[in-house]
Amino acid sequence: MRERFGYESFRAGQEAAIQSLLDGHDSLAVMPTGSGKSAIYQIAGLLIPGSTVVISPLIALQRDQVELIVQQSDVHER
Repeated sequence: MRERFGYESFRAGQEAAIQSLLDGHDSLAVMPTGSGKSAIYQIAGLLIPGSTVVISPLIALQRDQVELIVQQSDVHER
């Protein structure tokens, strides 16, 4: 973690989630923005042999944000 990403310590929940993945369990990490979710799958992915599949709601979040911007633009144009 330090060598590859420059992180000195884990944030809350990261170590347990990574260990769960390393133990071979499917894992779900529900954490707020900026809490280090990406580091969980990146670090685990480096340590687990083979391919890593990550399912992320990022695309849905981006779509929701764009829709909100469009709605706000419509309100301001009236």
